[in-house]
Amino acid sequence: MTETIDEAQKNIVADFAGFTDWEDRYAHIIRLGKQHPDIPDEFKIETFRVKGCQSTVHLHARFEDGRVHYRASSDAMIVQGLIALLLRVYSGRTAEEILRTPPDFIHALGLTENLTMGRQNGLKAMIEQIKLYAMAFHAMSHSPSAN
Repeated sequence: MTETIDEAQKNIVADFAGFTDWEDRYAHIIRLGKQHPDIPDEFKIETFRVKGCQSTVHLHARFEDGRVHYRASSDAMIVQGLIALLLRVYSGRTAEEILRTPPDFIHALGLTENLTMGRQNGLKAMIEQIKLYAMAFHAMSHSPSAN
């Protein structure tokens, strides 16, 4: 991992600093979505569907070498871009890092004020699912049977 979780958030905010209006930011998020890899079909099942999103979002997580690795995709390009941002911050981190790090970049970018209520709810649902996976992996790795 080349950047820390805090650096990832700061770098995302810096990446968007040159965009002066919401239309440009929106276009950049869509570009990020187009570049983000699709989740394999084996994970495009109801088990991995994020509830609370107006578009279809699948999120899968695996725990490997003490880190949580996420894969996700959506059928909506703006949401695919939001996923790319979330995974840049949270994927490949320890469960502890994920759980203690709020998604401050969301407010810094103005996403809360500029996304529709449906997209805001979906973004919140994705973050909650990311945190739930981290909680589960943290609990599993700290249970007596894991040692």
